[in-house]
Amino acid sequence: MKRFATVLCAMLLLSAAAPLFGAGSGIRITELAVTTKIARGNPIDLVRRISSSSVKSLYCFTRMTAPPGTDTTITHVWYNGDEKVGEYVLPVKGEKWRTYSKKNIQKGWSGEWRVEVLDSDGNLMKTIKFRMN
Repeated sequence: MKRFATVLCAMLLLSAAAPLFGAGSGIRITELAVTTKIARGNPIDLVRRISSSSVKSLYCFTRMTAPPGTDTTITHVWYNGDEKVGEYVLPVKGEKWRTYSKKNIQKGWSGEWRVEVLDSDGNLMKTIKFRMN
């Protein structure tokens, strides 16, 4: 009975830890934000709606955790509606990592925007949406 309890505890611990890193790359996104500025390695705000005439650029900030020894990439793909307007491959080289991509904004760009975060195999990890007037 004691052995069964030990095996059961181990199985429960492993199943509880599994969602932490997920399948594939083992990277878990803990924060994703579109922001107007990065200060001291962190986003200063969270853009949900913004005017294209009020900013020259936007940033997509990603904070993540990964298994020990991680040395891989993620990709930020920026879309205006269904049109891809930017793609940035970013390194991930540690257990706790943060990175960002920068998109220069042209006046008059409007619509529903999104940034998709892909792992190194091209699998969608997370999406963030915002509106530009």
